[in-house]
Amino acid sequence: MTITTSTRHGRGRRFRLIDGLAAFVAILLMLVGLLRLGTTDQGLTTEHRALPEAPLTVYEPTDVDHAPIVVIAHGFSGSRQMMQPFALTLARNGYTVVSLDFPGHGANPRPLEGEIGAPRRAQILLDALAAVVDYAAALPQYDGRLALLGHSMAGDIAVRYASTEAETDPASMPPQSEPTSGRPDRIGVDALVAVSPYLSQELGPYQPNESPANMLFIYGAWEPEMIHQQGREAVAAVAGLPPDQVAAGITYGEQESGSARRLVLADAVEHIGVLYSQQSLEAALSWLNQVFDHQGSGWVDRRGLWLGLYFLGVILLAWPLSRLLPRVSPEPLGAGLDWRRLLPVAALPALFTPLILRPVPSDFLSIAIADYIALHFAVYALLSGIALVLWGKRSNRNPSQERAPASLPALIVALIAVIAYQTLTIALPTDRYVAAFLPDPHRGIILIVLLTATALWFSIDEWITRGEGAAGGAYAFTKGLFLASLMLAVALNLEQLFFLVIIIPAILILFIVFGLFSAWIYRRTGHPLVGALTNALVFAVAITASFPIAD
Repeated sequence: MTITTSTRHGRGRRFRLIDGLAAFVAILLMLVGLLRLGTTDQGLTTEHRALPEAPLTVYEPTDVDHAPIVVIAHGFSGSRQMMQPFALTLARNGYTVVSLDFPGHGANPRPLEGEIGAPRRAQILLDALAAVVDYAAALPQYDGRLALLGHSMAGDIAVRYASTEAETDPASMPPQSEPTSGRPDRIGVDALVAVSPYLSQELGPYQPNESPANMLFIYGAWEPEMIHQQGREAVAAVAGLPPDQVAAGITYGEQESGSARRLVLADAVEHIGVLYSQQSLEAALSWLNQVFDHQGSGWVDRRGLWLGLYFLGVILLAWPLSRLLPRVSPEPLGAGLDWRRLLPVAALPALFTPLILRPVPSDFLSIAIADYIALHFAVYALLSGIALVLWGKRSNRNPSQERAPASLPALIVALIAVIAYQTLTIALPTDRYVAAFLPDPHRGIILIVLLTATALWFSIDEWITRGEGAAGGAYAFTKGLFLASLMLAVALNLEQLFFLVIIIPAILILFIVFGLFSAWIYRRTGHPLVGALTNALVFAVAITASFPIAD
């Protein structure tokens, strides 16, 4: 055996040892995360039901016969799954919790009618919330006390509902339930928790039977001050203070009269992170316990930690598993653009895509905002292809030198393996513990359109950032340009595309995680199409499942 051969074998054994150690640690992290996530609903019965207006989930403590009921509603592009930290925290502390999917969201097949901010849309959401409140108040465990908790868009809808306290006709109650003894005809809301709400109206001073009672405002400290200002003004209206003098964590008004209001700023979180913040969850639990003179176990959902451990394991496990993929191309494929040629190919589409799409209608799909995203991906890909033709690097290969062909069977096997891994370890757990991630069948056409658009962009992007001689950091550079392009689109059409601002951090996270996957996949397979198509599928599925179906 030669010295070179011995060295190669030694390096191979070292790599296998490192791979095995990484796989062991990764699987351990995943198991710990899943086991702890699986215990979050201990002591509860969970039942999924469907009303004509909305599907819902009831979380009921097994050792409680009668309790206050909390109806929980999600924000724009949210779902019941996204509100689980609040739902399980309250249910584990003795509350009966009812959580819903608004029309157009999650598993609700009913479209969300009307434009953003239009009265028709608000009424559709109000009707769905009212139907779920009526259902909740008819449950046998309802003790006559009710609270609402809404995030973002639902914070405003909850405020509107609580402000009207609609009359309830017992004859309109669900047929499977009868009014409980002593239940009033009028469903009053005793407390309201608004998490990062976008309020459509000023609340003003507290007015009995007109204003929402006992309001807690929770915001992420990293959210814009203009969002915090709405909560400050609402609290200031009962405190008799200028808004800038309202102190976070102080209760103003009186809970006995219903006039109490309080502002909480959860540290180091933004509009989505506020749903996982321990400070947010503890504040909501404490507020409702005070209003209802209730004492629970004090348990608070900590899924943020367990999800972090689990997904860290998923990312770590992908590294050694990527080495098991088949080699698709004998030599790495790609345009191999250096920085001089990459800059125009990458930068010009980022600039011109939002400018071209500014006057173009984007309502060709029955899904809010996602139809624009599909157009952005498609036009961006088209412009990138044109730029590649104009400024792309010419191959230095001798024309007489033949390139070994890629293996189609190996490409198919690699695609199936990566898709299976991402489905089992990412898509299914995300749909169960984080947010709606698996599109329902009624979103099938939308998924096909989005997948076509994302596949075009990821394919051209992978090609221009890969290959021999490719600029270092090209992959991260083009992703940053894509996000900047979306930001420019929002700036040019703020009214229609405002909600894109909320999801840009989520897109950034997807770019980082699946960018790592793509790098490992390409290093092993040598073919850009494997990472491109699998990443395109992830993005298409996430967008299709997240944004609401609109009429």
